Amino acid sequence: MAKAFTIKMLVAALAAVASSSAMAATAQDLGKVEQAAPAQKLTVTLALNLRDRDAATRYLQEAHSPASPNYHKFLTPAEFRARFAPSDATVARVSARLQAAGLSVKRIGSALLQVSGPAATVQKAFGAEVHVFQNKTTAQAGVSRYIAPVRAGTPSVDLSDVQAVIGLDSRPHFRPHLRQLPSHLQPAAGKTSGTVTGGNAPGQWTVTDLARYYNITPLYNQGIHGKGTTIGIVTLASFTPADAFQYWSQIGLNTDPNRLSVVNIDGGPGAPSDDAGSDETTLDVEQSGGIAPDAKIIVYQAPNTTQGFVDAFAQAIESNTADTLSVSWGEWEWFDQQAQAANPVNGQTTNVLQAYHDLFLQAALQGQTMFAAAGDAGAYDVNRAAPLPQYSKVLSVDSPANQQFITAAGATTVPSTLTFHPNGKAMQVKIPRERAWGWDYLNGLCQALGKDPVACGTFPVGGGGGVSGFISRPFYQYWVPGMQSTPAGQQLVDNSQNPPQVIASVPANFKGRNVPDISMNGDPETGYVVYYTSSKTGFSILSNNGGTSFVAPQLAGITALLNQSMGGRIGLLNFSLYGLLATGHAYHGHGHHGAPLREITAGDNWGYNAHRGYNQATGVGVPDVANLDAALHRYFWF
Repeated sequence: MAKAFTIKMLVAALAAVASSSAMAATAQDLGKVEQAAPAQKLTVTLALNLRDRDAATRYLQEAHSPASPNYHKFLTPAEFRARFAPSDATVARVSARLQAAGLSVKRIGSALLQVSGPAATVQKAFGAEVHVFQNKTTAQAGVSRYIAPVRAGTPSVDLSDVQAVIGLDSRPHFRPHLRQLPSHLQPAAGKTSGTVTGGNAPGQWTVTDLARYYNITPLYNQGIHGKGTTIGIVTLASFTPADAFQYWSQIGLNTDPNRLSVVNIDGGPGAPSDDAGSDETTLDVEQSGGIAPDAKIIVYQAPNTTQGFVDAFAQAIESNTADTLSVSWGEWEWFDQQAQAANPVNGQTTNVLQAYHDLFLQAALQGQTMFAAAGDAGAYDVNRAAPLPQYSKVLSVDSPANQQFITAAGATTVPSTLTFHPNGKAMQVKIPRERAWGWDYLNGLCQALGKDPVACGTFPVGGGGGVSGFISRPFYQYWVPGMQSTPAGQQLVDNSQNPPQVIASVPANFKGRNVPDISMNGDPETGYVVYYTSSKTGFSILSNNGGTSFVAPQLAGITALLNQSMGGRIGLLNFSLYGLLATGHAYHGHGHHGAPLREITAGDNWGYNAHRGYNQATGVGVPDVANLDAALHRYFWF
């Protein structure tokens, strides 16, 4: 058990060190929670095992197979709970044990319990000594004080039915997958910003430009604007709603002033803050709601903790109000693979990845279409948090985009001519056709600046993609040409140690989930404007924003349009995407409709090249939304 908590602390510490200037090393231990904060209660989330995951997965395939009598017979949360969740007897048994120990218990999801009580009582029940820490310098993600376990003992409660305990560590460690340009990579045309309308150059795009480029406009001409649908945003920072309404109004969209609602999870993430990532939530709302202007939007916002993330997903899925959900936060999957949710009974690493799996499986069975940003560190996801040269480069992917029952959103660079002025001399970089997003196309600029890609800030920036080392390849990818397994020799090494220390290893030759699934423009060089009220400088219109964090909410907005067109939920989009690929309809039109997808065959994400068919840089390619809508009607809607 002690070993499990040691691993847990190592993982969280590495995340903190790599992403926040050694927060853990600069934090003061204020002692036990009950001493440092006598009035503070502790609340944790307990994950229980589903009753029959295999049966649930089989039904999911039936619900997405046109030939099945269960096709699109999606479940309600009550039906899911009755068929696949832990039995009422199991929930009652666990609850009784915890209540007898002086704790309060509330069921917050089909397989999740919220448990709270006095700090000393919670620690005794779960066999953990938890301390309060005060950050000595700058706050990480807007948080200056947090709790974390320091040692473990024997739980006083029988937890044999419990899969995982989540919430004894409140350090923020998830990152928004938003990229903004450093000044030396800012193209000349991107240095001005003001009132923005349609017909803008890449770098100044709004959703109207996206709609024209990816052929969404024909759906608008048919009166399809997302009416009757609801988009959900799962996020870890609050925002200023007026920014979104101003954005929509400025680009000519008439929206319902009551379309937007906010649900605070676990007390919410606090006031809007640049440090916390409020620009991420702002763009999520602006992009998704701009593409589907008649859709309603619910923002599920939680503290930046593992517990907050899990609880926000649980609320969004259990309420079943949102037809499509988008998340643009994540971290390297190995962090989640470790004991961030330690099994308090046997000390084994029952990890958060399993909790995500069960939640997203329920969402897919309910017909909710989920999207996750695949990351902005190209094929080397961990190296955004653990940069070179201190750490070795590791081919790696992001969580939760690595999950089987979510659509991973990748990114491209659209055609453009970028003008830079290194050392006062004009230099053009031409992008003749849409390509996988990887900033290696800026190597010439970096050379002119006298910098290597790391010092220049271009490596490993690009669309997240690769192979999961911990999530098995899903059935819808079994037969897809181009699938890869994890390469050998992928170890995260801290080169600052003497001798260098191996921190983590990715299993070799693992037949894992391949990401992304689908892509659209996400390169900041050819990116978007964001209307944003900074907590430091006030309101402004920011240009040259990008990242897969744009693509995920954009796809959620597109799905709202498709749901309206189809007259109901389309469910997990991956079934349709890979189904089109399997049947040969992905890149070929029918009748007067063109191909629903377009292959991306140029560029790379530093680790994987784009090529015909599926690839780990762009997935199945990019959508032609009007043609995708027609293909769904023809091949999947009888």
